[in-house]
Amino acid sequence: MRILLQIQLYPRRQWKIFCLEISFDDLSLEEKKRFHRAIAYGELSKMIKPWDPWWSKPSARNICLSKEGTQLVQPLPDQELLDDDIGSDEFSKVPLGPETPLPPLSRLSSKEPSPLLTVHLVDILYSYCFTLRLYNGDWRSDALGSVMVVLSVSSVLGQGAQPETVLEALSHCLEQVCCPAYRHIGGLQFGLGVIDDVISLLGLGTPALVCALCDMHRWIQEGEKEAKSERPRKSQRGGTRSAIKLAERKIYFIMCWVREQPEEVWSSLAAIARAEKTSAMEFQQSNRSEDLNNKAEAKGKSLIQEI
Repeated sequence: MRILLQIQLYPRRQWKIFCLEISFDDLSLEEKKRFHRAIAYGELSKMIKPWDPWWSKPSARNICLSKEGTQLVQPLPDQELLDDDIGSDEFSKVPLGPETPLPPLSRLSSKEPSPLLTVHLVDILYSYCFTLRLYNGDWRSDALGSVMVVLSVSSVLGQGAQPETVLEALSHCLEQVCCPAYRHIGGLQFGLGVIDDVISLLGLGTPALVCALCDMHRWIQEGEKEAKSERPRKSQRGGTRSAIKLAERKIYFIMCWVREQPEEVWSSLAAIARAEKTSAMEFQQSNRSEDLNNKAEAKGKSLIQEI
């Protein structure tokens, strides 16, 4: 666990902020107790400004890319961003597109692209949105850690799986976000909400999808750099780095594929994802109702009968 401390050493007009990174083990026993108490009472969460996803910004609808996928125009800040300029969150800005032209798929592979790539895209976008939500938009604070989250949530990137339906892809992602490692974030309700993020991204069309994948590709590369600089056990280092390298290649390939797809593909895919979310919510609701009925029946039965 890492804690960032911001220390003000000068009067307000001459602020200077120092960020000190300390380990949880550096705290005294009393400080650890106070820290855990602050977490339990939600005091720390009040200090964190909730992240506003970039795909919810009006500027996300006006992304312009060239025919080769590179960024043509850097959007000017709209009034909403101007009003919030002083305390604006840099992580809410639309990520830049590729700096160099994306090659045609025919140059990357002689085979025809798999028809399942739409399903794989949903899996990858889900891991992207979930990880950004988990890190409150700031993946740079722990590039390698965020990459490991992506690999754990995405079956396509983490396991090399080949899900054949959107339902299969989303089911795996939901299972991961409901596992003990991430359950504390919000469980199934939070996981279902991330599907809305995926639907929003799909609704923005090709330029936004390319920018999202390009953003993801950048942080995978940063995570790879961190993995190289670390010195864990040799077997772990080799396994992690190879997994990250494969994920980087897959993301780049699917980014090139996305650029060549017609816009109507995304509206159809968004509709399928929306339908699957609705089905999952109905299933959850029916299970909840069944549990309540079972509890009511159990409560109504006499545990001890007079003879």
